[in-house]
Parts: sequence; C-alpha cells; structure tokens
Amino acid sequence: MKYNDLNVTANARPSRKGRGISAGQGKTAGRGTKGQKSRTGHRKMPAGFMGGQRAIMQAVPKLKGFKSIHAKAEVVYTDRLNGLKGTVDNFALYEAGLIKSPYAKVKIISRGELTAKVALETQFASKTAVEAIKKAGGTFKKATVPARKTREDSRKGEKK
Repeated sequence: MKYNDLNVTANARPSRKGRGISAGQGKTAGRGTKGQKSRTGHRKMPAGFMGGQRAIMQAVPKLKGFKSIHAKAEVVYTDRLNGLKGTVDNFALYEAGLIKSPYAKVKIISRGELTAKVALETQFASKTAVEAIKKAGGTFKKATVPARKTREDSRKGEKK
C-alpha cells in the first residue's frame, strides 16, 4: 500500500460537471446530446409526462362510479326480532343467524310488526324502528362495533 493509493473519500472534492473538456465531465456533462432531458429544468416535468404526447393517465380508461373503503352496515328488519328475547346485541343477532359477522356494523330498519320486548344494543337504527321498539315495550341503545380479539389478548389467557 502506498500513500498515494489511499482512497480517502472524506477529503474528496465533488465533481464539477460542465466545466471544460479537461475536467472529465465537460461539454455535455453526462447528459447525452440534445433533447428535453439534456436541458436545464427538465426535472420539473409532471409525473407521467411523456414528452408532449398523451400521458399514460389520460390514455388508460377509467372505471365509472365510486367504491367506498368503508364496510356497509348489515341490515336487520324489526319483524325478524320477534323470535329474540332480552338484551339483543351483535353476538345475539349473529347466533340467531340474522347477520354474517358479529364484528360488523348493524342497522335496524322497520318492517312488519314487532311484538317482542327487546333491549336492543346495535350501532344504528332508523327513527321508525326505534319507535316500533319502544311501542313494543323495548329499548334502543347505540353501541360501538365489538372489537376482534387479537393474538396478544388470546395469549394473556394461556398459562405458561
């Protein structure tokens, strides 16, 4: 190893492009010849710009409509609540087969006649549904969506 072979990058000067032929990066300074990318300010072009022709975002057909990222509430009608008794929450509705998952939002909508006296605890209910529940002698309380058990919750119950 010789002293002049040491590669000390901390003391190396940055390369000065476009400062003459003898500098090693003179004339075109590594940008090639001519064209939009060889000019200054070429980095200010918008994303997807394709040199003046129609951009890819304009060329690709778009889907119509709008898709929401929020899950829709499952609907339960008041006449389906007649077979239930006592406090009715998401888990009771799931066990009765009225909803697909106990962890989904539930909305009660009035239809038919409600005769059962139920204490309902769900996320949503229409005004007419609440009136029908109160008329039958029941109550409605707005509740939050039950949270799923995580792995840590299930591990806390295990004995080591």
